[in-house]
Amino acid sequence: MYNLLISLGVGIAVALLVKVAGFSIWAGLVPGILALVGAYVVLARRVASRVQALMTVVQKDLQSQPSSQKDAQARVDRAVKTLEQGLVYDKWQFLVGPELHSQIGMLKYMVKDHEGAKAAFAKGSTRNYMAKAMEGALYFQRKDFDAMKKAFESATKSGKKESIVWAAYAWCLLQNKDKEGALRVLARGVEENPKDEKLKGSLAQLQNDKRLKMKPYEPMWWQFGLEAPPPVMPPMGGRRMQFNTRR
Repeated sequence: MYNLLISLGVGIAVALLVKVAGFSIWAGLVPGILALVGAYVVLARRVASRVQALMTVVQKDLQSQPSSQKDAQARVDRAVKTLEQGLVYDKWQFLVGPELHSQIGMLKYMVKDHEGAKAAFAKGSTRNYMAKAMEGALYFQRKDFDAMKKAFESATKSGKKESIVWAAYAWCLLQNKDKEGALRVLARGVEENPKDEKLKGSLAQLQNDKRLKMKPYEPMWWQFGLEAPPPVMPPMGGRRMQFNTRR
């Protein structure tokens, strides 16, 4: 990645300058490393701020209620084009490309462009739990249950503290007549989140042979498109887009 290479160059240059000044190469090691780290942080933050600016534009466009499916599709098309502008930074900074592909995949999934979503998710980040959960829901709808489980398992690793991930996973398993699997998933979710009343309530529902109710997980649940939504949909921007530089 370019940012790392530039930072390495800065660190080496500083170390050599110390050497030229008459000190040993070892004396330049510490200032060289400090220069490397400092340059990398500055460059990484610059890229992160530019990508976040693109996501802010997308967020503002998606916050209001779409007037029709056509309007929603038009907004998503604009949002995808905006996010794709950030892909130029993929070669500059680690994880930028995968995160942007995850965001693009979620947008396409929510307007039922499943082919486009699938292609974007394939390039997406495994750290984006919501994108992986939506990928799992996509494969559920395609009746590819092995791929569904793989995607949801990835989502539970990065989003183990997010109740919606466990609940959506369990719901899909239930629809596939795998109640035991759903019980195990919810039990794992409760184990990871012992104070989460929503997950404990969902687990109790299944243990008592009752229907798994997803109302506690609204409005995020509606973004999966697996059940008929209420008459008024929540804004498409229900989940704030944010880009964080991971180092």
